[in-house]
Amino acid sequence: MNIVVLLIVLLVSIPATYLSGNRLASKTAMSFSAVSVILSGVMLVDYLHGANLSYSVEWIHYPPVNISFKIDGLGLTMLLMSTVLMTLIIGSRMTCPEKKEKEFYTLIMLSLLSIVGVFTSSNGLIYYVSWEFSLLPVYFIVLYWGNGEETKRRKSVFTFFLYTIAGSLCMLVAFIYLYWRTGSFDLETLYQAQLTLGEQFWIFLAFFFAYAIKIPVFPFHTWQASVYQKAPAAGTMILSALMSKMGLYSIIRWQLPVTPDVVHQLQPFLIILCIVSVIYGTIIAQRQENLKRLFAFASLAHVGFIAGGIYSLTFEGLNGAVLLIIAHGCGIIGLFFAAEVIYRRWRTARISEMGGIRSQASQFGFLFLIMVLSSIGIPLTFNFIGEFTIMYGLYEVVSWYGVCLGVSMFLSAFLMLRMFQHVMLGQPEKTFRDLSTSEFVVFLGLMVILLFFGIYSTPITELIAPGLNEILSLIG
Repeated sequence: MNIVVLLIVLLVSIPATYLSGNRLASKTAMSFSAVSVILSGVMLVDYLHGANLSYSVEWIHYPPVNISFKIDGLGLTMLLMSTVLMTLIIGSRMTCPEKKEKEFYTLIMLSLLSIVGVFTSSNGLIYYVSWEFSLLPVYFIVLYWGNGEETKRRKSVFTFFLYTIAGSLCMLVAFIYLYWRTGSFDLETLYQAQLTLGEQFWIFLAFFFAYAIKIPVFPFHTWQASVYQKAPAAGTMILSALMSKMGLYSIIRWQLPVTPDVVHQLQPFLIILCIVSVIYGTIIAQRQENLKRLFAFASLAHVGFIAGGIYSLTFEGLNGAVLLIIAHGCGIIGLFFAAEVIYRRWRTARISEMGGIRSQASQFGFLFLIMVLSSIGIPLTFNFIGEFTIMYGLYEVVSWYGVCLGVSMFLSAFLMLRMFQHVMLGQPEKTFRDLSTSEFVVFLGLMVILLFFGIYSTPITELIAPGLNEILSLIG
């Protein structure tokens, strides 16, 4: 089975979810999402047995554009992460009816299709189309199902839209120029393009703006906290767990191999920028009173950590970055879901209005603690493997890079543990109902992933190693 089967299933899921009506939309979306997980698993088995899962067919004769998808270990890992996490995101919302449910879940399935397209496309134009389409569902989800005053919500989501479109247009200009130079949008052809240092510099900048905004990294992050706060829980989870990873993955797949000489020259600046993003995000998070804004800035620090690992240009740095991409995706869903669980019961996101939850909800207290400990990289959690490997990769480049990130981990631990103390401990002033069955299942699924791969991450490392070695051979 190749990637086309999964893409057709996801394409069919969009009208099927809409036509199922408000009463069945969530169940329809969950069914198709679960099927996508199964198909991704089948593709993994086929890939391990040597099957060719990639696909290419001519779409436009002139200019020549192929509908092309490349499935290697790296792309397959991102595919599995997307389908599994989207299933958990949908599961987290099934017991909470939304207004206009068929439209809401249709947009979620469109988002999944677009994200899968970004992670598997091997043609620049198809990749760009998927990248742009991923913006639309989240834009409307935040706009129509978001929190807070409508005026402020519209302003936040419009700012997000402008930022993202500006970066995307820069990337489109780069692809057009690359087509003019090579006569093709295909990934392998772009890898072999003989570009001057000046050409690489401008193409690098065009890609960098698009990816730095999407991830985001400092100072392109100003849209993030407001949008994360005002988005509904599902929208925040998609943005933080999946869409931010599109930018990080794209640096590895598209930016590094196409502009290797410039990346080597700018490496110190890029790593320092990522370190600033990590420390800035952690410090600003400590000043937040809103729980979702606190998690937004903590996420900014984590994705900066990942980007720093990528720009180390070492196997250890890249390997740790991919591991932390997956770990952060699971962990950040758990944190934002915890904030959503509290909001469902107390209708507040203000930390000062919380406290005493653990004494009334032992299951929730335990599972929330696992999410917190994972986010600060406690040993035997998935985040620890990724963070330790990244620091080792950066230490190989310049030792103080790794030291700076180590200090940031201490700050992150202080931030998250203090937050947990304020939210979960103390004397309860209001009653708090423990987790429902569906809420418990979502948390349990995340916990299993974070602890299992924290103990045994070898299968992922072995799966992504050939793809990372190919990237490293291209960048020298």
